[in-house]
Amino acid sequence: MSTLMPAINKNAKILALFAIACTATVGLVHLFTKDRIEIQAQQQLIKQLSEIIQVDSHDNEMFRDCITAPEGNSSDLLIDVIYRARLNNTPTAAAIKTVAPDGYSGNIELLIAINVDGSVSGVRALTHKETPGLGDKIELRKSDWIEKFSGKKVLSDNDNRWAVIKDGGMFDQFTGATITPRAVVKTVRKTVDYFQANQESIFTTASNCGAK
Repeated sequence: MSTLMPAINKNAKILALFAIACTATVGLVHLFTKDRIEIQAQQQLIKQLSEIIQVDSHDNEMFRDCITAPEGNSSDLLIDVIYRARLNNTPTAAAIKTVAPDGYSGNIELLIAINVDGSVSGVRALTHKETPGLGDKIELRKSDWIEKFSGKKVLSDNDNRWAVIKDGGMFDQFTGATITPRAVVKTVRKTVDYFQANQESIFTTASNCGAK
């Protein structure tokens, strides 16, 4: 017993030192890679915004000119961030990061850009868990379906064109996968309606999200 305890204590100390060393290593790796990760995320965001909002339609840094959902928002949209585009300090468009909650396999995160005249500038699917080969056609790298929104407007509260063809609308559904495009169309329509109803607060609210 007397010889066993020192050995146990020694092993415990070794394990403790090993744990401390591992923690320190992880901390240092995080410290040295944090800035690089943030820069890469920022560059990816700038790329996404430039794909759906024309470069010549703004002269501000959209990734910095952004807000979370304005206070008093009565919409049931799950809005994360709104990026504003301005040209000579005049609003031209906004890109709204939101979620279609009713995809076939859950949430579909979308970035939806809308011009001040109410027309859709562009849409991108950011993240999703839709079925490969079916629902994943919302990705631009898989099909050009997502580009069909560009230039579209909501003409009235009763504009029933904003649906998939199967439901009497103007947007194609995917063979074997109607739920996914239906969810995206629904959320894009709701986002356009939200933008139209809240333009003033969207563009006058002070930027409050940094470079998120």
